Amino acid sequence: MKTRLLPFMIGCLLMALPGARIIAQDSGKTSKKTASQTELAANIHSRTYLFQAQSATPMSGRVIQLTGGYEVKVKNDTVVVYLPYYGRAFQAPLDPTKGPLDFTSTQFKYTLTERKKGGWNILITPSDGGDVRQLSFTVSENGYTSLQVTSNNRQPISFYGTLGAIKKRK
Repeated sequence: MKTRLLPFMIGCLLMALPGARIIAQDSGKTSKKTASQTELAANIHSRTYLFQAQSATPMSGRVIQLTGGYEVKVKNDTVVVYLPYYGRAFQAPLDPTKGPLDFTSTQFKYTLTERKKGGWNILITPSDGGDVRQLSFTVSENGYTSLQVTSNNRQPISFYGTLGAIKKRK
């Protein structure tokens, strides 16, 4: 009887070890996710983050994939916007060499609200942003973000991308 019990116990032990290793790996992944989510939440609450646009959707409905470099940088008391515009303007620009979504604002109203199912809604209303009336961010817990830009004399446009920390230059 004892000779049959020993191989059975060894077999059960060998089958349980790979499962224990998988559970240990999964717990490491969840702690990594919560660390990045905690960092994102800290950046949003401290008003220090960078939105990098990956695509634009004008009112015409066609999605335009963007190359790198289009961004919105929020740093305490300054908002720097550098985004392209595709759509219809209802009034000719005063300076045609500068884009409508290329400005720096130091006078703006900042409203942050948490969403019920996780994530945040951020509303930035610049008073010195020229034609731009408001920037409305919808941020998920993982940093995926949609941005709706509303202007006074242009059609609204949406951008999709990611929100993260501002990278320090060397």
